[in-house]
Amino acid sequence: MKTSLEQISIAEIVEGFVYNEAEGKGLYGLNGHLTIQPEYQRNYIYGDGKKDVAVIESILAGYPLGLIYFNDAGDGQLEVLDGQQRITSIGRFVTGKFAIKVDGREQTFSSLAPAQQDLIRDNTLLIYTSSGTEAEIKQWFQTINIAGVPLNEQELLNAVYSGPFVTAAKAVFSNSADSRQQKWAAYVKGDPKRQEVLHVALEWLAAAKKTTVSAYMADHRHAPSAKELETYFTSVIDWVSTVFKRIPDKEMRGLEWGRLYETYHLTPYDSRAVDIRVTELRSDPAVHKASGIYEYILGGEKRSELLDIRIFDDKVKRTAYEQQTAQAKEEGTSNCPLCAVGANNNRTRIYTLKEMDADHVTAWSHGGATDATNCEMLCVAHNRSKGNR
Repeated sequence: MKTSLEQISIAEIVEGFVYNEAEGKGLYGLNGHLTIQPEYQRNYIYGDGKKDVAVIESILAGYPLGLIYFNDAGDGQLEVLDGQQRITSIGRFVTGKFAIKVDGREQTFSSLAPAQQDLIRDNTLLIYTSSGTEAEIKQWFQTINIAGVPLNEQELLNAVYSGPFVTAAKAVFSNSADSRQQKWAAYVKGDPKRQEVLHVALEWLAAAKKTTVSAYMADHRHAPSAKELETYFTSVIDWVSTVFKRIPDKEMRGLEWGRLYETYHLTPYDSRAVDIRVTELRSDPAVHKASGIYEYILGGEKRSELLDIRIFDDKVKRTAYEQQTAQAKEEGTSNCPLCAVGANNNRTRIYTLKEMDADHVTAWSHGGATDATNCEMLCVAHNRSKGNR
């Protein structure tokens, strides 16, 4: 089976559009050369005032409608393999079968402003056309509609926004032979051949510009180069590798370096001190989430929740509770050390184990270990108010 990829304008697609209202079928397009609903297709189901409207609103908003698949039936005739719901929705709208709301007012195609009509007519759909035996075509139809087409998000976006920018961007980010890929792979997850490195680069830049990947690609579709994208991505990677001069740890791969760059790249760091601190934290048995170490350090070591610090196990807590309780009963004070030195009625209260939390005597962030020698039981109220002191 052979396939080809092309772009066809909506104006061409809906030329000679025929719709059977009684049977719910969009029958023909492309001036009679396209059968929109072959017999093996299900009936039109988008005519609910929501899905059909969403198709038109997506076009007006500049959103891609995704790939559409045609079959070359021979003698200049085509059939829709996948996309008949979208094509029928477009044809029905252009021929006045339903209205949408624009700025709160219902508008049919004919009542839209000329610029909006042109926006719809000039919009191009990305079409894969196949030719092959009937068995091959039916098998492809089943693959598309049941198993799904194995295209990831960026591969689809590349197809939708194909042009000089995508060509230039792929030359940089999708070339697995580029020596820079080895360095990038230390910080970025993904296969360059599947456009996954390109997608990360676009996500970082789009976030910095407070836009989306698809919107950025739409705006730059006809740009002759991807220099802005390459420069920004390289800046992020160079910053990471400068702050963390160590051989990259496996946990550094796939972190949100674009977000971290935007947040911290203007902060000065001593890379030697950073390296020492990373090593300390990676060897600390209390740190359960190594991937959080890098943001923890960048943020001035203020958010210990990033590290998922190990808490005391049940055996240690019970031992500490029993020791404190026995001593408190002997002294006639509360088994919560902070209540015991207070002036209210709780200074002699004996709490149950369920009413107490384990706490570091010396906070972990101040060098305290998570072991029995540094464990004390506090009443819930005092433990929650103590914080990191």
